[in-house]
Amino acid sequence: MGQQVGSSGADLLRGIAAAYEISGDLTKGIALHPHRIDHLTHIAAGMVAGIGAMLRLDIETIYQALNHVVHVTLTTRQSRKGEISTWKANAPAHAGKLAVEAIDRALRGETSPAPIYEGDDSIIAWVLDGPEAEYTVFLPTPGESKRAIMESYTKAYSAEVQAQAWIDVAFRLRAQLGDLSDIDDVVIHTSHHTHRIVGSGSGDPQKFNPSASRETLDHSLMYIFAVALEDETWHHVDSYRPERAARSQTVELWQKIRTVEDAEWDEKYHHEDPQKRSFGGRVVVTLRDGSTVEDEIDVPDAHPRGATPFRRDDYLRKFHELAGLYATADEQDRFLEVALSLPGLAPGRLSELNVEIPTELLEVANLKAGLFERHGR
Repeated sequence: MGQQVGSSGADLLRGIAAAYEISGDLTKGIALHPHRIDHLTHIAAGMVAGIGAMLRLDIETIYQALNHVVHVTLTTRQSRKGEISTWKANAPAHAGKLAVEAIDRALRGETSPAPIYEGDDSIIAWVLDGPEAEYTVFLPTPGESKRAIMESYTKAYSAEVQAQAWIDVAFRLRAQLGDLSDIDDVVIHTSHHTHRIVGSGSGDPQKFNPSASRETLDHSLMYIFAVALEDETWHHVDSYRPERAARSQTVELWQKIRTVEDAEWDEKYHHEDPQKRSFGGRVVVTLRDGSTVEDEIDVPDAHPRGATPFRRDDYLRKFHELAGLYATADEQDRFLEVALSLPGLAPGRLSELNVEIPTELLEVANLKAGLFERHGR
């Protein structure tokens, strides 16, 4: 959107900060998960707010666009249950597309269902806690620094956020366990959220299925813990390959792992002070001889309070590791130079943030034609 209208780098940064702030504050203030609603609606609201901040739109226009986008991005968490489809990866981009359309329509003077949160037939009344429910969303006052992005943390591994700390624990435990075939049982004590979303508390047999999709394995803490324990490393592609998931020793270990909800760790997960929240728990490994090995973790190692917080070099390493699949080394360096000079980037130069992908890497095997392809060419 910034590229389309000729925004500056500083404008874009303003929008990004606002988008994170609104999305983060809504997530903290209005819990969607207990009602099995996906967080897409909070993401979309943040995107509209970010575009509005970047373009310095008036309050009424942003208000109408927010009502619009929240109304059309209310989706259930079925996208993250069972055999998880490729839709999960596309969902945030879909929200972005809807956010752009919502802003465009509001700029043209179109109005939207309002109030979308508090109305008689609104989201709160009929989807969330009911017409008498009250929610408090804390927002920065004018002139106050934004905080939501500072309360977030970076994922070191390409795995569901609730699994980050457990990959670190698996790496630590490996040296203490020796022959993994001696393991009889693994119990992960953790928060309600982790237990229900990525743990055995989901009641989802697909989380133990060696033939499950990559998206499903990404949401199986049992699979992730088993592979991290065996490999002592994690890779965004190799750790999910079908042949990797189907190894007989992995499947055997995988079936021995389960999660349980622990009141102590659930309380830590929901601590009122964001600086004291925990995203881990305690694991007990029982061996065949009856002996046990235990470990616990509060936050992932990459967390600001973790053992090895992410630093500049870690961000650059992660960028090169992921971008290396699609962009040449020279193109990666060119992009970084532009991105890191964003605060001073002149209006009209945002197109330089686009990364050029070699033609051969854009080709997708067995890609089927859609409505808009020209057949026969």
